[in-house]
Amino acid sequence: MSLPSNLTITGNILFLTEDQGLIRAQLEGNAKHGIDWLSQPLCNNISTDEIIPGWCCYWYDEALSNYAYCGLRGGSITQGAVNKYRPAVIVSGESKGCGSSREHAPYAEKYAGVQLIVAKSFEKIYEQNCRNIGILTTTDFSVLNNVIRGEPIPLSVFIENLSDINKGIVHNGGLFAYNKQRKEGKVTVPVVRAAPRPLNIVEKIIQSHINSQAENGDWSVAVGETYFCNTDVRFSHEYVTPMAEQMYKVQFGETMPITEARSVFFFNDHLSLSEHVLASRDNGPTLIARTQHLAESQSAFAQEQQVTLYGLRDGGGSQAICHNAVLEDIAEPGQIVIGTDSHTCTAGALGCLAFGVGTTDMANAWLTKDVQVSVPKVIRIHMTGSLSPWICAKDIVLTLLAHPLIQNGETLKSVLYFTGPACLSLSMDERATLCNMAVEMGATTALFAADDVTWLFLQDQRARLLSDFASPGAFAPLLCDDGANYWATIDIDLSSISTMIALPGDPRNAIPFANQIGGRITINKAYGGSCTGGKNADMDMYAAVFQLAQKNGIRVPPEVALYIQFGSESVMAYAASKDYIALFEAVGAQVIPPSCGACINAGPGVSTSGKDVTISAQNRNFPGRSGPGEVYLASPYIVAASALVGFIATPEQVFSNINSERGAIGSHEPA
Repeated sequence: MSLPSNLTITGNILFLTEDQGLIRAQLEGNAKHGIDWLSQPLCNNISTDEIIPGWCCYWYDEALSNYAYCGLRGGSITQGAVNKYRPAVIVSGESKGCGSSREHAPYAEKYAGVQLIVAKSFEKIYEQNCRNIGILTTTDFSVLNNVIRGEPIPLSVFIENLSDINKGIVHNGGLFAYNKQRKEGKVTVPVVRAAPRPLNIVEKIIQSHINSQAENGDWSVAVGETYFCNTDVRFSHEYVTPMAEQMYKVQFGETMPITEARSVFFFNDHLSLSEHVLASRDNGPTLIARTQHLAESQSAFAQEQQVTLYGLRDGGGSQAICHNAVLEDIAEPGQIVIGTDSHTCTAGALGCLAFGVGTTDMANAWLTKDVQVSVPKVIRIHMTGSLSPWICAKDIVLTLLAHPLIQNGETLKSVLYFTGPACLSLSMDERATLCNMAVEMGATTALFAADDVTWLFLQDQRARLLSDFASPGAFAPLLCDDGANYWATIDIDLSSISTMIALPGDPRNAIPFANQIGGRITINKAYGGSCTGGKNADMDMYAAVFQLAQKNGIRVPPEVALYIQFGSESVMAYAASKDYIALFEAVGAQVIPPSCGACINAGPGVSTSGKDVTISAQNRNFPGRSGPGEVYLASPYIVAASALVGFIATPEQVFSNINSERGAIGSHEPA
């Protein structure tokens, strides 16, 4: 049913301010809302981890309403408080919905009564998820006056800056309703044709995947417009698959087959080690049963639909984290890859357009095989120079996170395109680190153009011959046209990159190590793993430090718990072949089988106390994401060095004459 041209939204407004007391007062009914509250500083960068903590995603129905915002910083919102308050409107500051693509977050809000979300800016995936399920969003704060006075709001306020497709989705109250109209021929999907022009690699991939082949001709896609594009790879993990399955069967029927199931992949990777964490909680048995239910539901659906499932491995953990497997086994240059995880962008290292989507988008894509893609502004990151010893891609990312363009939110909804002569010095694993953290930089995704490094990786990593890419020259059509347009260019000299760390709370709290606040930072946990820090090249970096430690008779002190975790069975086999596993254990590390784990508060390495301080190679350190303690982000080199001395340190600080001893260890040259 289409929405009317004017909407009246009445009910409570919840202002998420920096003042925790004011939030509590609202929820307890001791504060009367008013527009003057906008003089109070609003919370910025509210992540989906804060809207709905990871462990709450073990549910995927109305029960989610009881957990809405119970992960918000400061602990001012208790379980069930938002659901009891039943806000019609939620108001916050910049970058609402950063972090994970989990659609559980807007569903928690919707089930708690939320109809409208007002914020100064939105992260792309979160905003699209809201639109897909019928929650209205706007950056126009004047609508709050209408709500307070009970006056209608023109629908145009919510759609005036949207593409025609997204206007249709809002008009129909969500993506499922829109696609039903589309399937029945009641909606004609608009295809906006711009004048032909030189295209960059992102625009080329989008144009080549537009699902209406009748639209071929002498024209170009238009920046800012939305198109339905065919996908080459669709994947989901056990956190999300059962929720998407439920939606799919309700909307399309219990027996509807997934279209082209061979290009769909399921992963049991996020919660495979969660029992280690959940067993100590008061409601541990209930939570463990929920995780088992998610895994069993996914497995049954995979068998029913004949979908490839990367499942559990003998000896514990998973066969692979989804992002590692997609990079190692599945994705190819020039493809469109979608996954129900914001770090789907990792596969951009291969030269494909890879991005996270919500549950609704995935459930639709199982049937239609396509997904809505907005042609983004493309920001070129032009890299020159060479990295210094003990500096790596993680330091590049953290340097970029401190860049004004990113700090000011100007990368929102963009795609980052890494170019320049320095690209050839970065291995596929290091490229994956850069692409993996595109979403931390506010972008939708990132990618490299496929080149000789890509060719060598594919030939080495894949057991089969990639017939479409019989030689490196086959990548030529995927290169940007001469004269292609970029919204902005960031020039970065890799020789100028220094050791970086991100202070607790947000990856954007990135600073040079030399500027660390408060002097020496004592740690009691060190975590080397996750999709960001669990690749072959990361294992090389941990080993480079630990080989020096072993040579100098240094071990991890008893007051520090060090965890090294692999991103896949392939990485674990690589580490074993290099004798790294014995090395890690010899210096005092606990070696953990592949799984997502501590990064999402679901495995060994999580903090258990607010007093815990962790140095981690993962990608995010939002409040509560990895437990109640503080998390600093840094490179694998810094994680390893810090574990050896109990405070955040560089390898140079730990060892004397390090550069003369280092030799070829830690080389950044691609294999």
